[in-house]
Amino acid sequence: MKARCRVPPRTTSLGPLLRGYRHAAGMTLEELAERAGVSARAIGDMERGRSRGPQARTMEALADALALEGADRAALLVTARAGRRRPKDPAPGLCDLPPDIPDFVGRDKERAWLARAGDSPGGPRVAIVSGGPGLGKSALAVHAAWQVAERYGDGRFFIDLRGLDAEPVAPHQALSRLLKALGIREKEIPADTDERRALYGRLMRDRRVLVVLDNAVGEAQLRPLLPGPGRSTVWVTSRRALTGIEHAARLPLGPLPAAAATSMLGTIISSHSVIINTPHDSIVGGRDDGAATDDTPDEAADDTTDDTALREIADRCGHLPLALRIAANRLLSRPSWSPRDLADRLAAEDLRLDRLTAGDLHIQSAFTLSYAQLTPELKLLFRRLALVPGPDFGSALGAVLTGLPEPRTEQLTDELVELGLLVPTTGDRAAFHDLIRLYANKRLHDEESPEDTRAAGTRMNDWLLATARAAGQWFEPDKPHDPTPHDPDAPGASAQPGDGEPSDASSAAATPPTGLHSQQAAREWLEDEGHNWFAAFRAASQEGRHTTVVAVAEAMHWFSDWWIFWGHWPEVFARSHAAAHALGDTRTEAVHLNYLAWSLQVCLGDAAGSETRALEAERLARQAGDRAQQAWALLYAAHAAAALQRPEDALAYGERAAELFREAGDKEGHPQALLGTAHDLTTLRRPHEALDRLRHVLALVTDPASAPAPHIADYAVANTLRAIGTTHAGLGDWAQAVTAYRQALETGPRVGVPNLRALILHGLARALYQQREYAQARPALAEARDLFHASGNAAKAAEAEAELRDWGPPDRHDG
Repeated sequence: MKARCRVPPRTTSLGPLLRGYRHAAGMTLEELAERAGVSARAIGDMERGRSRGPQARTMEALADALALEGADRAALLVTARAGRRRPKDPAPGLCDLPPDIPDFVGRDKERAWLARAGDSPGGPRVAIVSGGPGLGKSALAVHAAWQVAERYGDGRFFIDLRGLDAEPVAPHQALSRLLKALGIREKEIPADTDERRALYGRLMRDRRVLVVLDNAVGEAQLRPLLPGPGRSTVWVTSRRALTGIEHAARLPLGPLPAAAATSMLGTIISSHSVIINTPHDSIVGGRDDGAATDDTPDEAADDTTDDTALREIADRCGHLPLALRIAANRLLSRPSWSPRDLADRLAAEDLRLDRLTAGDLHIQSAFTLSYAQLTPELKLLFRRLALVPGPDFGSALGAVLTGLPEPRTEQLTDELVELGLLVPTTGDRAAFHDLIRLYANKRLHDEESPEDTRAAGTRMNDWLLATARAAGQWFEPDKPHDPTPHDPDAPGASAQPGDGEPSDASSAAATPPTGLHSQQAAREWLEDEGHNWFAAFRAASQEGRHTTVVAVAEAMHWFSDWWIFWGHWPEVFARSHAAAHALGDTRTEAVHLNYLAWSLQVCLGDAAGSETRALEAERLARQAGDRAQQAWALLYAAHAAAALQRPEDALAYGERAAELFREAGDKEGHPQALLGTAHDLTTLRRPHEALDRLRHVLALVTDPASAPAPHIADYAVANTLRAIGTTHAGLGDWAQAVTAYRQALETGPRVGVPNLRALILHGLARALYQQREYAQARPALAEARDLFHASGNAAKAAEAEAELRDWGPPDRHDG
C-alpha cells in the first residue's frame, strides 16, 4: 500500500519539519526521546534550530520512532543531511546546461522576456516557449539560461524530455534525475512517482534553481515536473502550446525578423570562416595584409551584391533559425561558393528542402519528426492544405479538400496549430510557414496519387468558385439569393453553345458554407478567401472555362464597389471580358468590357484606357440593342473624361447616360449618372446647379417609387450627401457642409464601406477645421486616416496623415 505524507510541511528547515512530524504523530518531546533513544534536550535543540546537522544515525532513529515512510522519511533525512553539508553547487555532471551558443544572434526581446519570466514577485514561476520546428526554441532557452545563470546559485538544470521520440522521457525518470541533481542519493529516492514529486517540491521550495525542460511532449509529461510555489523557476520548450498548463507565462515563438535573419547568417559566417581572400571576404571582413584599407568601387559593389544575396537566402529559409544555420554551414563548407551561388541554388522551390542540408543537419528532418507523430486524419489534412493557393485558409476549405466534416477539420486544424505545424492568422484561420508548406507539398506528392491530388484540387476550385458566386449575389439589386447556386460548368449543366468546358466537380463541392446567411457574412467570406477564390478563378480562365469565368465575374460586379482597393479587379474583368468574347455573346461582352472600364479608372487610375474600353462597350451595347449597357458605358466614359480634365465631355457623356438609364428604367444607374453630372457642374463652376441636381438625386433614391435596392440606395444617399457637403465646402458654406457630412455619416453604418466613411469624415474634418472646431476636427481626421488604411486607400491615408502633421499637436489652438 502506498505510503502517504502525514503532514505537508511548509518549510525545508529541519526544526519546523521535525516538530511538524512529532505533532502529527501525537507525541510529546519526552515520548519521542524515549522511543528513539535520543535525549529530549537534543531533540529540543533540533526543533529550536540550535542543532542543524545531527548525525545520520540519530535521524534514522527519529524517523523510525515517528514511523515515517516514503517521501516523509526522505524529506526528514535529506533536510538533516543538508544541514550538515550544504554545497554551493548541486551535484556535478547531472542535468547540466548544454554549452552556450557563441554565435547566437537576435531574439533580444525574447531573451529579455525569459529573463523576466518567473522572476517577478507573485508572478507565474513557469514560462513556456512554444512554436513549430526549426524556430530555435532550445537554443533560445539555453542561451538565455547562461545569461541569467548567476541569479540561480542553487542550480541550473536542463533535461531534454525528448517529446518527439517514440518513447519520450517519463516523469518518473525525469524526477529521479532532478532529485539526484539536487543531491539526493539513489537509495533515498522514493520508488513511487507521487512521492518523488512531493520530495522534489519540498526541496525546490526554498532554493533558487532554474530548470529548463526542453522539448516537452504534453501536459501529462510536464505537470509532475513543475515544483509549485517557491523561489525556483521553470522554463519549458515545446512544439505544442501546452494550453492546459495553468498559471504559466507564454511566449509563442515565430520566425526571426528579416534584418535579424540576415544578421544571423553574416554572424555565423564571420565567426566560423578562417579563409581569407575567398568569395566570403566581403562578408567576414577578411583581407590580405597588403590589401588597401579603403573599399574600391568594385569591392563596394561586391559588398552590396553579397548583402542582397544574404537577404535572399534568409528569405528562402523563411527566417527559420535552423534553416539559416544550415544555409550558413553549407556556405562555409564550400569556399568556392559566393552567397549569390547559394541564393540561386535555393531559388528552386522543388529542390529547396533537399538543398537545406549540411552534414547531419537537415531541415526536413525537423519537420518529419513532427509529421511522424500525426494521426492519419491529421496527415491527410496537413498534406491537402498544401493545395490551397492563398496565404491562409479556414476549416471549411479543409473539409472540402479532405471530405471530412467541417467540425472535424476545425478540430484537426486547431491540433496542427497546437503542434506548431500551422500558425494562427486572423479569426479562426491558419497558415503554413513557407518551408513547412513546401514540406507538406512534398508529402502530398510522395504519398498520394496524381489522380487523388488532381481531384482534390478540382473539388477545392469548384467549391471556391460556386461559393464566390453565392456570396457575390448578396450584393446584386433585386436578385434572390440562392444558397446553392447552379454551377454552369458542373456535369449536366446546360452550357452556352461552343462552351465545352471540362469539370468533375461533385455536388458537394458546389455547396457553399451554411454561414453565408447575410450580406455581412458574404462580404467577410469573399475578403477572407479572396486570394483563394481569385486563384481558382484564374485557373478556370486558363483552362478555358468561359461560362464559369463570366458567371463569377458577374456575381462580383456589385460587390467590387464594396472592396475597391482589393487590387485584382482589372484582371478579374479583363479575363471575364475575354471569356465573353470567346463565347461570342455581344451583349455579355459589352457588360464585361464596362466592368473592365470601371476597374481601370477606379483601381488603376488609367483614365485613358478606361475611356477607350467604355466607348467600345457602348458600341457593342448599341449593336446588341441594350440601352442600359449603353448608359453604363457612357457613365464610365464620363468618369474617365472628368479624370482627364475634360468636364464638358464628361457632362455630355453623363447627361446622355442619365437619359438612357431613365428610358431603360434602371433605378441603380440613373442616380449614379446624375451624381456624376453634378460633379461635372461643380468643376465647370456651376455649383448651384450642382446642388439642385444633388437634391434631385437624393429625392430619387429616397422615394420608394424610384429608389434602387435598399443597400444600393443607402450607398447612394451617403455618397450624395457627401457630394452636397463637398459642394457647400467649395462655396465656403462651412456650416451647411458640416450638416451634410453629418447626415451622410448617419447613413454610413448601414453601407459598411470603410473608404466611403473615410471620405465623409475627411470632408467633415476639413469643414470643422475651417469653423475653428479643432477639438472635433482632429479626431474626425484621425479616424478618416485609419479607415483609409483599413480600406487600402494608401494615397488618401497619406494625405490625411500629412494634414494631421500640418495641424500640429491637439493643444495647438487652445486659448
